Parts: sequence; C-alpha cells; structure tokens
Amino acid sequence: MRAERAQESRRKILESAREIFFRDGFEAANLDEVAQSAGIAKGTIYRHFESKAELYVAVLSNNADVFVERMRQTVDPSLDSVDQIRRTGNFYFKHYTENREYFRIFWALENQRSIGELPDVLVRYVTDVWKRCLRVLADQIERGVREKAFLPCDAWEMANIFWIIGNGVIQTDADPERRALRGKPIEQVFEDAFELLIRGLRGPPDAPPAVS
Repeated sequence: MRAERAQESRRKILESAREIFFRDGFEAANLDEVAQSAGIAKGTIYRHFESKAELYVAVLSNNADVFVERMRQTVDPSLDSVDQIRRTGNFYFKHYTENREYFRIFWALENQRSIGELPDVLVRYVTDVWKRCLRVLADQIERGVREKAFLPCDAWEMANIFWIIGNGVIQTDADPERRALRGKPIEQVFEDAFELLIRGLRGPPDAPPAVS
C-alpha cells in the first residue's frame, strides 16, 4: 500500500510539473505551484526528485520508451532502403510537430550550466534513449549497404550525422530570428536535409555498384 501511494504521488507530481514546465519553461516554473497543483506538500517532491532539474528531465523523458518503440515500428521490410530512411525521418519530424515540448530534453542536456548539473542516472537514461533511436537508423543504413543500395560506410557515424542535422533543423524553430534565416518552411528544410544525406549514401548516379 505504501508503494502504491508513493507511485501515485510521483504520477501526480509528473503530471502537474509537465503542465507548469511546458507553460512557463524551466527557469520560471515554480515548485510551490507544482506541489499545490498535485495536492501534496512541497517536501514530497524532494522525496521523489533531488532537484528541480531532475524533475524537469524526468518529465521530458517520461514515455521515452514508447517513442523508441514507435520508431522501431516504422521499419517495414517491404520498403527499399531509401524509402525506409524517408519513412523513419518522416516519423521523427511528425513526432516533433505533435510533441514539440518533449524536444526540450535536448536543451536540458546541453544546458546543464543553466539548469544545474543533472544526476548521472538521468543523463545515462536519456543518452540510452538516443542510442536506441540511433541503432534503429544505423540498422537501416547497414541494410542498405548490404543490399548495395548505399555505398560502404560507417553506419553508426552516418546515423549520427542524420540525427545531428535533423535536430539542427528542428532547433531553428526555437526563435523568430532563426526561422527568418531559414527562409523556407521547416518541413521543407527537414526533407531537403534528409534527401541530401540520402544522395550522399547512394553516391553519384554514375557511380559503380557498391561492392562488399
């Protein structure tokens, strides 16, 4: 019974914190308001989370396993390698447009000086989420190399390049100035970036067939 009460308390904290963090941002969010919204004493928050930063990342990383599984489900053996990469990229971009607040997790890990050093266990957890997503993409690239649709390459490195460039495009939506510099709609730039990388994997049209 005590464990059930603790689990329910944690759930209420995460739900309340999610609403307040996504409304106000990390710096302006008030833990007193989180506690009041959750119907608990403020001290109860610190029984579950060591700091405001830990709570913030816990909110952002909640449901990450579901996201990774959905990304895996984009893999369709009936598709050729190029269309498979496109399908996974389309899923990733669609997830961003429908869940933009969750992409703040990238900001959190890259800006620990602003929000405070995060617990190692949370950093490792989020890094593991990234690795599992990259593994899905790398496996697709390796398949393309095996089928000679792509030139021989380091699939893990290429997956990281797709990841870095895709997230770089997404981050241009963070403020009006970067959106203005981008010029075109973000979905067009994201698609163009992926197509450019796919052309690099395939090589020039007159390139000889890839050999193993």
